Amino acid sequence: QVQLVESGGGLVQAGESLRLACLVSPRTFSIIGLTMAWYRQAPGKQRELVAGLYGGGTTKYADSVKDRFTIYKDRAKNTLYLQMNSLKPEDTAVYYCKATLGRNSWGQGTQVTVAS
Repeated sequence: QVQLVESGGGLVQAGESLRLACLVSPRTFSIIGLTMAWYRQAPGKQRELVAGLYGGGTTKYADSVKDRFTIYKDRAKNTLYLQMNSLKPEDTAVYYCKATLGRNSWGQGTQVTVAS
């Protein structure tokens, strides 16, 4: 079973950047063969797709993060990243990593808080 561990969250000021990481294990699950995505859930709201990375390198972003966030994989580190620039208070949420290989696997989440 695929195991995912997120890291990189924290408290930042509006306009600053963060990079989230999602380590995929065990290494027998190559990140290249997985469809992966970042989701987020703010208090009182439903979990929503932030960015997805699909077969052939196709990416999809929520309208609210386009041109600010970038999703990418590092094959050598078997890690998925989410580079988040120009952060806004409305980006505050718990961010989750998801991998799909037949079924979905989720990480435990990492908190991102953006102060105004």
